[in-house]
Amino acid sequence: MGDEEVMNASGEGIATTARYAPHPFIGGRTAVLRALAAWRMRWPGAPRVIVLTGNPGSGRSRLVTGFLMLCDPGYRKQLPLDDLDPATVPPDLPAPAVPGPAGRTAAQLLWIIAEHFELGAVRAEDVFTELSAREEPVTIVVPDVDAAGPVRAADEPARLVQDVLKPLAATESVQLLADVPRELAAELAESLPLGQVQIIDLDAPEWADPDGLALHAATGLDPAAGAPDLPFTADPEIRRSVAEAMARRADGNHLTVQLALQSLLMQPEGFDPSDEELLPSDVGEALDLHARRLGADPMTLRLMLAPLAFAEGDGLPVQLWGRLANAVAERDMSQDIAAGMLLAAPFIQPVETADDVPESRTAEAEAAGAGDGEPSDDGPGSAADRRTLLRLMHPAVAEEIRAGLPDARDAQTKIAMALLEAVPDQDWSKADPYIRDHLAAHTLDAGLLPQLLTDPSMFAHADPVTLRTAIEAVPLAELGAPARTYLRTAPLLTRSQASVPLRAALLESAFVEDGLTPYAQALHRLGIPLPWRTLWSVQVAGVSGVTVGSLPQDGGPDGAGTDGAAAVPARPVAALLVPEGTPGARSLPRTEGDAGEPTGPALLLHDLWGPDFLDADPAQVLRPSEEAREAGPLGLSRGADYLRVWARESRQVVAALISDTPFTGVDLSPDGVLVVATARGVTARQITAPLPAAAPTVPAQAVGTADAVASHGLEGDHS
Repeated sequence: MGDEEVMNASGEGIATTARYAPHPFIGGRTAVLRALAAWRMRWPGAPRVIVLTGNPGSGRSRLVTGFLMLCDPGYRKQLPLDDLDPATVPPDLPAPAVPGPAGRTAAQLLWIIAEHFELGAVRAEDVFTELSAREEPVTIVVPDVDAAGPVRAADEPARLVQDVLKPLAATESVQLLADVPRELAAELAESLPLGQVQIIDLDAPEWADPDGLALHAATGLDPAAGAPDLPFTADPEIRRSVAEAMARRADGNHLTVQLALQSLLMQPEGFDPSDEELLPSDVGEALDLHARRLGADPMTLRLMLAPLAFAEGDGLPVQLWGRLANAVAERDMSQDIAAGMLLAAPFIQPVETADDVPESRTAEAEAAGAGDGEPSDDGPGSAADRRTLLRLMHPAVAEEIRAGLPDARDAQTKIAMALLEAVPDQDWSKADPYIRDHLAAHTLDAGLLPQLLTDPSMFAHADPVTLRTAIEAVPLAELGAPARTYLRTAPLLTRSQASVPLRAALLESAFVEDGLTPYAQALHRLGIPLPWRTLWSVQVAGVSGVTVGSLPQDGGPDGAGTDGAAAVPARPVAALLVPEGTPGARSLPRTEGDAGEPTGPALLLHDLWGPDFLDADPAQVLRPSEEAREAGPLGLSRGADYLRVWARESRQVVAALISDTPFTGVDLSPDGVLVVATARGVTARQITAPLPAAAPTVPAQAVGTADAVASHGLEGDHS
């Protein structure tokens, strides 16, 4: 078979497929499937990169799903491959990598790819370098790029194309298929030489499939396929006529046909199969025609659905729907919603979730030492933890509703204000998980996000991936100081998947480091069990080590007065090893024989518990003995950029710290003050976490050997 024959999408080429069965899931699109099969088998003349695009609702997702069925070795066994056009069936190869962008940032997707191919990359650019060094090509399929990102208004699809897909497409060892919105298709393809890339636009005449769409509509109307037995579904000729009219009126748009099918099958009254004008030509008409057939005002339907059109994440909790509909409509919509479920049903998709544990319960569990939250008494996934979310059937429905509102930004503002008012007592630990995690996205779209970014409680409780994405979409000059502190701390929060107490603790230190002490103090008033209180932070360059110690007061290393007066307690200090010439630092004592100008390190002394530097002789600093350290209640273990403080008696971790830069010095005083140095400076934290009780000792049995003490791996843990 020659290249021209494989890639042929002409009417004559399509006609030759009549003797073959249609793809059981797609029901058509033979020309596109032929092109994709040639791409998968790397047929001579086939492009290395295919950019699949089309109008919203053109069926891109369904097409990619159906093609991946043919590429999956396990799923192929369930398909009638012998009945399909051989030119549409790719060879039996290992399944391609299919990283899903839905709800993910570009950075998250890139590291999913790196993990899939077991790359050793530590920087984004290293991922592409390692892929290009592979001897064997790799195949990657990226579907649903338009669904990328946890925040709709942050325009993550464009970032995904720029930061991930374009570098992947430019990597010669990568065979790429990407499903992207039309406005991004040319940008992805333009950087590649002719012959290496092909844009397949499902709405272009050479790729359109009106016969397949009519077949899809006819199948949806067929009682044998589950449709109700109605006058226009039971008769094969009428059914075929209605299906052809649906496809013709929809002008090739699969979503319009699907909405028409759902509308008619849910509420067939008022439909005349002989009147083609009763069938929609686009998504907007599908909404309006359905409302009119049910005797409702089309605007009432759109106002009912408006909160769902602005919903973020997986959907809107059903209990918030009425409140937000009232806000958008500026009137009570409760009766419209209660009486209008049949009106809205064709356009809504319910989603059951089982992962929303109230933050207040999580915090209580962590305070009790129960980890990241306790399941309900009924067990995980029980009815107590499940709830229903609602979302629209397709993003194009949401786009149509938003576009039809008189002022979309004003509607979003009303939604944001209603969500904010729904936070009980403005206590974010009691907020609905949807409000907690997605209010920032709503306020971003309304242009109000900077005003929201002043509440430390919201910073601690909101999902850090979503909140970080929303804040990064705001110009830096528009952000206040607390938001900028959050932004620089957010990589730690997302990297560690930190719980609420750890988020609050990391933010508490960051606020002190940035001179925003009132915000740090506010976090301590929230009732969150923080493992430490940050005492002070100083920005000193070049700190290569820290140690805790003490300075004698009023003479004598033991602190006793020379005149017999009562002993004065030694002053606890932190000694910072800094470059010679650092302001306030003193040179370390030199051994006999040193000559020339001092060039070595010096010591800078700081009060361990207070905010002051000290001017004192480094030779006077007394370090705690090993016996004193071991007598303290806490121990310390560390890695390059993380550490753990643990109770000596129980061997349980009471505090954990991670850093975005390697530690250059760490020490822990016997009374529990942790001093940490990084390239940013030095910070002291008083460990305040309660010490867990030691496990009871079990007497040895009369016979046999006693169990060995379990190792907690504290010293060797480099996770």
